[in-house]
Amino acid sequence: MKISVINHPGFLQYTAALMLFMFLSGCATSSSEQAQQSTPAPPVQPIPFDDAVLKAANDLFSRAQLPTADSGESTKYVLVIDPLIDGISGAQSVATRSMEARLVELVKKNYPQFTVQPFSTTTVAKSPIVLVGTFTGVNSEGKTEGVREAFRVCLALADLKSGKIISKGVARATPKGVNITPTAYFKDSPTWLPDPATEGYIKTCQGTKPGDPINPVYADRILTAALISEAINAYNNRQYQKALDLYQSALQSPGGKQLRVYNGLYLTSWKLGHRSEATEAFGNIVDYGLTNKRLAVKFLFKPGSTDFWRDRQVTGPYPVWLKQIAQRTSQHQGCLEIVGHTSRTGPEPLNERLSLLRAGYVQQKLEYDAPELRTRTIANGVGSRETLIGSATDDARDALDRRVEFKVIDCPASG
Repeated sequence: MKISVINHPGFLQYTAALMLFMFLSGCATSSSEQAQQSTPAPPVQPIPFDDAVLKAANDLFSRAQLPTADSGESTKYVLVIDPLIDGISGAQSVATRSMEARLVELVKKNYPQFTVQPFSTTTVAKSPIVLVGTFTGVNSEGKTEGVREAFRVCLALADLKSGKIISKGVARATPKGVNITPTAYFKDSPTWLPDPATEGYIKTCQGTKPGDPINPVYADRILTAALISEAINAYNNRQYQKALDLYQSALQSPGGKQLRVYNGLYLTSWKLGHRSEATEAFGNIVDYGLTNKRLAVKFLFKPGSTDFWRDRQVTGPYPVWLKQIAQRTSQHQGCLEIVGHTSRTGPEPLNERLSLLRAGYVQQKLEYDAPELRTRTIANGVGSRETLIGSATDDARDALDRRVEFKVIDCPASG
């Protein structure tokens, strides 16, 4: 006996209803999943500075995937701290220095498996574990633009023997009580541009996870970085001859031809009263910038004015800077866009106008020193749209926001 129900009207209606229900349920589930996927993660809530440093550090050390020791052996892991820096400018500050002190104190108190040693060429040659970290101003969306409402703390442990990141720690700090005044070397440095060595450091900390390789540029240049760190410390301690010797050694090291070294050679020569050597050193800075098609110079202007600050302690070297920029540029192929910047203080239309006028003022100075540049330079102003620090304090903390940049561009076709 053969029974066929496929064509039964009631069964067909039931089947159609069941299929419709399953389809709608699937759509609902899919829509729900899509909604969950499209819903942004809740913003990270900033906490007080000391608490943020402690949270990131405890996460870093407690979760470290340390190399396995031989059976029965008690291992102490050598830890060195490559000085923490601002995640945009690469500068060290009062805040980053205080973070390092807290990290050393915490390790000695709670993490006896580590022994902290100085960041030097001697210790780095032993392939220790290196702690790197960035401290970066961010807005409410976690971006490095606009009004900075918090600081993002990023810490990482890099094992030089394995070439891997072995731990990470992150947190977000409220700005209250945070002092981002640059240390002496970074405050005095006349120029800035994104430098591969510093970018390698930042990339080693940011955008990595445990198990990832150390950034190759950072790994290749870490011995030179240790030399530079010693030179910066000597400069900060006013040991200018020692700093000069260390910068000269760094220049001869692999990867030593970098802006931190050229700035250091200029600063120490100037401090020691070696004017001709300082002039040549600044010329080398300009050449480095022209080769990389970009160089930012920290000219300090009177507030709301196109005139340079009248303090000779600050502006005394400016004629040397301008003459070297003019002469080196005139010898270089290509044209130059001179771009003025301002801090976030004041209305933006005024900032844009002021930044353009300041760029034009510098343009006139260059053309006076090298008349052949009159057909090879243009002035532009971007106001506060490209701030690097964003604190709007109008002092040493955000001097980079009031920079004048020189960008090598193609010259317009004649005729």
